[in-house]
Amino acid sequence: MATIFEPFRIKVVEPIRVTTRAEREQALEKAGRNLFRLDADDVLLDWLTDSGTSAMSQEQWAGIMRGDESYAGSRSWHRFEKTVRDLTGFAHIVPTHQGRAAEHLLFSLVGGEGKVIPNNTHFDTTRANIEMTGAQALDIPCAESADPALEAPFKGNIDLVALENVLADSPPGRVPLVIITVTNNSGGGQPVSLENLRGLGLSAIDSASPSISMPVALPRMRG
Repeated sequence: MATIFEPFRIKVVEPIRVTTRAEREQALEKAGRNLFRLDADDVLLDWLTDSGTSAMSQEQWAGIMRGDESYAGSRSWHRFEKTVRDLTGFAHIVPTHQGRAAEHLLFSLVGGEGKVIPNNTHFDTTRANIEMTGAQALDIPCAESADPALEAPFKGNIDLVALENVLADSPPGRVPLVIITVTNNSGGGQPVSLENLRGLGLSAIDSASPSISMPVALPRMRG
């Protein structure tokens, strides 16, 4: 049923330290104008953090109490594994505490000197984990993404023509996989169209040998 109000109650309120402009300027100077060196308590409006910032539902809070923290074979793990397998169809599920840990595992296996890994736009930790192995993290966003004033529905798309050129010019094994980040977080959280995803899949299939499929990674970001 549609409502004109938010149909839930917010039960927890977290206070925010209100700073003055002078205090914020002083904190910026102390941090060398590097926003990642600021203390969170000195930030009045946090537009960077996108995890753990919203109110939790009563079911989520109850889930904490129902969670089985056994070191191995816990009920929580079996429930998680079944849910992910039902959603993805993947046979092997490897949980990590954060996406950047999953990236580290993945690119330590498929990255390396001379490799090129294309993406619509690499997230900062993705780029770091790729480049740590000596591989190149290649951004090939669509042309529309370069014009902030342009109104377009899917400015997070990958440039399929540029991707096909990269794949065509690369010897076998140079491109171990193609990534498309949805939504395009480092591109301003812009959405990616299903048509673009289908085109990406076709490009990956066409570029691979008849017996090998080019893997496509689909990191899911909160936009």
